[in-house]
Amino acid sequence: MAEQKIMRGGRRVNYLNNRDILAEIHKSKKTYCKYLNKETDSDYDIIVQDIKKINKARIKEARQARIDRMKKEQGIIVEPKDIADQDLVFRVMTWEHIPMVDKKPTKAQLKKRAKLEEMFDDIDEAREDEDYGIDDQVHAKVNFPPFQHYKVDDEGKPYKVGQSHWKGTFENGEFSKDHGEMTMKLANMFIKLCERYATRSNWRGYTYNEEMRGQALLQLSQIGLQFDESKSQNPFAYYTAAITNSFTRVLNIEKKNQAIRDDILEMNGLNPSWTRQNEGMDDGDPDGPQKVKVTTVKPKKSTTAD
Repeated sequence: MAEQKIMRGGRRVNYLNNRDILAEIHKSKKTYCKYLNKETDSDYDIIVQDIKKINKARIKEARQARIDRMKKEQGIIVEPKDIADQDLVFRVMTWEHIPMVDKKPTKAQLKKRAKLEEMFDDIDEAREDEDYGIDDQVHAKVNFPPFQHYKVDDEGKPYKVGQSHWKGTFENGEFSKDHGEMTMKLANMFIKLCERYATRSNWRGYTYNEEMRGQALLQLSQIGLQFDESKSQNPFAYYTAAITNSFTRVLNIEKKNQAIRDDILEMNGLNPSWTRQNEGMDDGDPDGPQKVKVTTVKPKKSTTAD
């Protein structure tokens, strides 16, 4: 379901929809980006996976996408000839401007390091990470898929007008992943999503419902901007799946803790929880309590007249 609706004064009102969520995601990501001109270069028309994909066909698609967006958002009908190729903005999904960092060693590599140090007793001797098999490098972890914005010049050659996770100029600036922020409206959307999801019939009866909401909200604050617009235009489903996983995780933890409590109570000769006492009903356990089947007999219709 792409959106949820509530009744207010007899009229159906959308409290959240994909278009508003996408707009707030875009505004939040812009705070982590650097643009030559924030007004003209920050809003993209089409997303491509490689700069080589910027060709005549993609330019045509970008122009049509801008026409459709202007008609939907502003109610303005624009002819294709009125939009110049040099005004179109292309978002290229790339990691080339993200620096490389040392890969976090795995448990096996850490065990290997400890074993070698114990065998050769060379703790005080300097050793390179390569000696332990730790020589891989990966891109630095970021809070959403990185990208760059491009425009084309009069000759049709693309040039960069913006990039994510950057502050300062393109030449003398530096990589940064924590100088931006999430918009207040998007944060309120996350709160509303968690609150509405917690009122569903299969979740609202649990006593730890508030803990579920808190865990889901924490999860959304961490992965909220990781939504990739190049793969989907349905963030509502993406966030709902994350909330469902968070609620299920808390439920499984609470069930595990309850099972431990019941085991301790039974070991001390006390009655466990009502759930443990009745768990044999549905499983057909001969030693557990059984459900009593009640059969009803419908009265036969009389065939004789009074």
